[in-house]
Amino acid sequence: MKTDQPATEMPLAASVAAGEAAVPAARAPKPVSARKIDELTDAALAAIKSRAAELNITGVAVVAYAQGDSVQDWTSKMAVVGRMKIAPSATGKGTNFLAIAYAKAAEMADTLENSGIAKRPPMIGEFGWRGGLFARVKTGCAIVAFSGASADDDVAVSQAGLDVLNAGL
Repeated sequence: MKTDQPATEMPLAASVAAGEAAVPAARAPKPVSARKIDELTDAALAAIKSRAAELNITGVAVVAYAQGDSVQDWTSKMAVVGRMKIAPSATGKGTNFLAIAYAKAAEMADTLENSGIAKRPPMIGEFGWRGGLFARVKTGCAIVAFSGASADDDVAVSQAGLDVLNAGL
């Protein structure tokens, strides 16, 4: 049979001609507006600050949202919660909590799991530290990381932010 249609269209055309019903495409979730993401990330950071104050800890928080099933880009905010670093001294190299929080977030963006629990060894640039939480939400992926205290406290503070994102997304 000679036709002007590309070969890729022929199976569908043949099934419709034979009386078979076309299957409707699955509906993708409606994209989340930039305004809603902005509001939710602000609320998540406020929850993080509140929980950190309850625990009497300081550090840095990163909150991110990525549309879709994997992280190809994201919208994020960060906040210094009391202090961003411990300055180097004669007895220590110091600590950059901002760098650690982003390392946790980067690990989660790749593994799609909470930080520090990957089923593979940390890659260069990752450290495998706990304190970041990952969740699949209806329209994408939520990532929250905190650095500044013990791993358990970092997780507790991150959970406060993730709860806000889970409720809103």
